[in-house]
Amino acid sequence: MEPWPPVDDAGLGAELRAALWDAGEVPEEHLRAARAAFAWRTVDAELTLAELVFDSACEAGAAGPTRSAGSARNLSFRGGPIMLEIEVSAAGIVGQLCPADGGRISARTANGTYDETSVDAVGLFSLGVPPPGPVQLHARAGGVTVVTDWVCLR
Repeated sequence: MEPWPPVDDAGLGAELRAALWDAGEVPEEHLRAARAAFAWRTVDAELTLAELVFDSACEAGAAGPTRSAGSARNLSFRGGPIMLEIEVSAAGIVGQLCPADGGRISARTANGTYDETSVDAVGLFSLGVPPPGPVQLHARAGGVTVVTDWVCLR
C-alpha cells in the first residue's frame, strides 16, 4: 500500500481510477431515494403552503396555556385563498375547508398517508385519530393544492 496522500499526480490518478472501477452496483434503495428526491424539485410550483395561524393549545388564559386530557384542540391554517380549520379530539380530526368546493384531504406522517377522505359540498371532512409525531394535511380543492406546516396533533 502506498502512503496517503500520494506524492505525485500519477499516484493520485491511479487511486481515483481504482476507487471508481470498484464502485459496483448502486443499491436499489439508493436509486429509489434519488428518484423520490428528484420528484420534489418542482414542489414549490405545485403546492401552496398553508401556515398555522391559530392553535388553541397556545392560547393563554388567566393561568397560562392549559388543556384537559379530554378536550379538543382547534387549529387554523391559511394558504393562498384556502382556509383550513380542524378540531382534533380523541375521536379523530374533523374540519372544514373554505371556500367550500368539494375536493380531497389527506393526513400524512413521515411514513406516508395514514388517512384520506373527500371533502363534502360545504367543505366538511373527517379523518381518523392522528398517530404520535408530526402530521401534515394535504388538501386539493377548486384547482388549488395546499399543504399545512408539520404539526404534532397529539
